[in-house]
Amino acid sequence: MRKSRFTEAQIIGMIKEQEDGMPTAEVCRKHGLSQGTFYKSKSKYGGMEVSDVAKLRAMDDENAKLKRLLADTMLDNVVLKDLLGKS
Repeated sequence: MRKSRFTEAQIIGMIKEQEDGMPTAEVCRKHGLSQGTFYKSKSKYGGMEVSDVAKLRAMDDENAKLKRLLADTMLDNVVLKDLLGKS
């Protein structure tokens, strides 16, 4: 996945600017991004503070780690079943 040019704090700042009354087109022009990108970011980060984003990132990292552990365990389980079945 491509890394964003903007940090989460910058994205939240842009959303706050728009919520404070600046037109979306002007916010996008000022920061150099498309309106589609802005609204996609707004759907992800809208209503959040910077501390909330840090918590979200920590949960995403933990979720990815747990998914890898589950996949490894399931693979080990399949290998053991194959070994026991062939004996």
